[in-house]
Amino acid sequence: MGQMADLFLLRRFARIGCGALMILALYALASGLWVAGVAALLAAALIWTTPAFGPDRPRQPWQSLTRGLLIALTLLLCGSLWQTPWTIGHWLYALPLIAFGLLPLSWASLLSLFCVGAVMGANQVAVGDPVRHQFISSLLLTLALSGLLVYLREYKARQLAPLRRTDELTQAASREYLSADLHKEIQRSEREGTDMSVVLIGLDSHLSDSDADEDIRSVLPRIGRFLHSQLRDFDSYYRVADLQFLVILPGIATADAAQRAEQIRKGLGTLLGSHGLKLTASAGIAGLNIGDDADSLQLSVGNALRRAQQQGGNRVQSYSTWSESQATPAKGVTP
Repeated sequence: MGQMADLFLLRRFARIGCGALMILALYALASGLWVAGVAALLAAALIWTTPAFGPDRPRQPWQSLTRGLLIALTLLLCGSLWQTPWTIGHWLYALPLIAFGLLPLSWASLLSLFCVGAVMGANQVAVGDPVRHQFISSLLLTLALSGLLVYLREYKARQLAPLRRTDELTQAASREYLSADLHKEIQRSEREGTDMSVVLIGLDSHLSDSDADEDIRSVLPRIGRFLHSQLRDFDSYYRVADLQFLVILPGIATADAAQRAEQIRKGLGTLLGSHGLKLTASAGIAGLNIGDDADSLQLSVGNALRRAQQQGGNRVQSYSTWSESQATPAKGVTP
């Protein structure tokens, strides 16, 4: 609920900010302030392309468009420093903070240094203007504050990483909690005498070289939401690898788990096809047997998925000790 509230507020602020900048752009253009009007339009377009405005968008091409607009806005603001009258130079105060929010640290640092260099170069031209000379100290102060905020953000992320329960991209539970949760479900199943199955779902990305990894990862949030919609309230799913999800199904036997996995596999195929990805999904199923623990159950379901993908993918494979012994002969035995 906390993440949903944060996303709702961030999206609301993004829409309000975009609307305010559009109004400012119209006013500036009507007043003949063309540079200010174009800068406001670029800033509004920049907000419109960010994930805060549209969290359901794929990563590409929106990320490239956002970075292109940020570079264009930077060049416009720095170029305005050589104009008279000097009207929008103070917008550079917010630019470092925006850069650190949208770009990797190295690129944001280079962009901030470029702004400082542009301001210092413009001040050499505008000799005798005390306002511009005071601008350097103010810009350096905003850079220091931006650096402090970035440090606090990175420090908070590192401190909260061990406590984060869900994967930010797919909203699946983190892999760090899988063994403990699986152990609890095994104990509950044995205590109550009920069935339990696990399903390992993986995209057959190795079977298709036509889809870039960037395109595949851009659809992962929708895959996470799709899995959430297909499961019961007391089922749980975990992102165990870049393109793999493990699902715990309490109270379900292997045969029923295979039917559910088949439904999920077909649904994922439709979802991937709707995004233009020529990809398929496979699933491995393993039921709880006497003597199984969290590690052995994960190993069994992993072998089942690997077997499904070795057979060509786009299928569901249940684990059995007989099939594994046939697929993997002992040393010294020729199949």
